[in-house]
Amino acid sequence: MIHTMKLYRLLDEDSRITYAAEADDGTFRRIEGDIFGEYSVTDKPIRATKMLAPVAPPNIFALAGNYRSHIEECNAAVPEYPIIFAKATTSVIGAGSEILLPAVGPDHVDYEAELAVVIGRTCRDVPAAAAGEFILGYTVANDVSARDWQKRVSQWVRAKSFDTFCPLGPCIATDVDPSDLHLTTTLNGQVMQDASTADLIFSVPQLIEFISADLTLLPGTVILTGTPGGVGAARSPQVFLRPGDTITCKIDDIGELVNTVK
Repeated sequence: MIHTMKLYRLLDEDSRITYAAEADDGTFRRIEGDIFGEYSVTDKPIRATKMLAPVAPPNIFALAGNYRSHIEECNAAVPEYPIIFAKATTSVIGAGSEILLPAVGPDHVDYEAELAVVIGRTCRDVPAAAAGEFILGYTVANDVSARDWQKRVSQWVRAKSFDTFCPLGPCIATDVDPSDLHLTTTLNGQVMQDASTADLIFSVPQLIEFISADLTLLPGTVILTGTPGGVGAARSPQVFLRPGDTITCKIDDIGELVNTVK
């Protein structure tokens, strides 16, 4: 049986950014080396003073319309090819940090829980059958979206890239099978999304093959694989994030990504 390792990026007692692995007793052990190269988990305990996003990605690619349930609630057609857009790296925050409603569009901010892939080493033109060789692990993402801005222009980068609009965490889980993971979103304790990654239209290997065609993926690149049905904009009445809300995105075998809204 393959053992899943959970890698955390955090501030230690001396306010230094470091990686640590979660031990069986829930404590952290310092990692030495480069998680994108050679590294080892030491027996040195470490106390986290702040949890950070588990990766500082050089690029973020995201998928639209990649769950059948989301396609249905949006009354859209199943795409022939993966629909890719980008999110700014400056939108990344970690678990426990606040999602800030932007002053230029605070009233229609939506949640989207997603399985996120973290690329482990530089690759290009990767066939789907070999995709697993280039994956470091998986984390939980919330593709926060300003729906009003998303409708105003044909390109979604602005609507998806306001500061704090890409919570990631709480960890990178290695050796996880992404084909059938249970995913939920709760807003102030109420379940809003409840699905399985088995509902993905394009699988993780297919996405890596498609995105990496003639395009170099660098270590730490994050791929958000899409969100299932249950988003706030598709509900009647619509549900959007408000100050004081707590939004929790959870994926089995990885963990819970919890953020408050300000």
